Amino acid sequence: MASTDADHFRLSVLNPGGRDLEQYYDEPVGPDAPGHAPINLHAFAACTNGSFHRAATNAIEEKRPILLILRGNFRASESALAECQEAKRTVAVALKETGLHQIAEQLRDPKKLGRFMRIVAQADGCIATTPEAADIFRRARPERDPSTVAVIPTPYPLEDGAWKFSVPPGEQRGIFVGTREWNVPSRNHFAALLLAREICLANGEPVTVFNLDGRKGEKLLNELKFPRGKLRVHDKRECYADYLRTISQHKIVLQLDRSRVPGQVAGDALLARTISVGGDGTIDRLAFGNYSGEGRTTGQIKTIAMELIRDTAGRATAIVETQWRATERMSFSAGRKQLAFFFNRLTNEPAKAQPDLPIIPK
Repeated sequence: MASTDADHFRLSVLNPGGRDLEQYYDEPVGPDAPGHAPINLHAFAACTNGSFHRAATNAIEEKRPILLILRGNFRASESALAECQEAKRTVAVALKETGLHQIAEQLRDPKKLGRFMRIVAQADGCIATTPEAADIFRRARPERDPSTVAVIPTPYPLEDGAWKFSVPPGEQRGIFVGTREWNVPSRNHFAALLLAREICLANGEPVTVFNLDGRKGEKLLNELKFPRGKLRVHDKRECYADYLRTISQHKIVLQLDRSRVPGQVAGDALLARTISVGGDGTIDRLAFGNYSGEGRTTGQIKTIAMELIRDTAGRATAIVETQWRATERMSFSAGRKQLAFFFNRLTNEPAKAQPDLPIIPK
């Protein structure tokens, strides 16, 4: 790698055998552009003006450091790691699915666990989007330097005006329920809907939810018996930009997720310029710490939610503060600096400046 200065750093993200097409982020990608939005693991490529691949050969040809995504049964990931290291590329690995329930589901198979342990031990480093995943990586490679594992939150294009989905706080209405998975216990979707209904009954605030489970989901929602006209249901998938526009119209995004995920619901709230309340993902804890579910009861979360709904000026201040906090820690420029520093460390090159890496409050 000729230079790992943050201004020149470029990263190739490799998802071997994945369904996403190759994508190059030489220029900023707008919300209505074709291809994958610069979010989730694609964001690590986008924030560095890098690229996203599903073939190891193409990633190797770019002569850049590589972030290898671990997915599926890890066979393709293990083969890609060997291919990249044979070509003398610096390779860090990251899990595609990092919720605690998702990690447990992936690693309960002995063969998959064996591949995971081999890959993690052999990689130059590991990048985790949650502190919990980082702990697993460190314990899976006890012989390696702990500094070769980093927690880097998923970055978001907060500096890019094209991604500013903003409705004036005085014009926002209602509660957006950020979860939608009835069948994942740790998402606590049912509990979040009950809490939203309780707030609705207390102050008449309408509630919006996505139902992608068809007739079954419709029946479940009907059983909750929301006040007439107060439950707005979207039953079709929207493109990401339209989804953010929907979120931006709401006073808060409400969830009770306890999956310890990276926090895409909270990341969506950041782009929509509203407040995420009640989650425990990485972004919830970093950007929305005063409103997250970390260490709080459902009753306390209800009090926080109702205050934000009632106090427009206070909510406007909260939006400014959370945007500032997020820009410092998980904007594209912050992500790029963290990635450049981390890969500098892996290659034993002196970093020009160490960024302030995010710390999750205890």
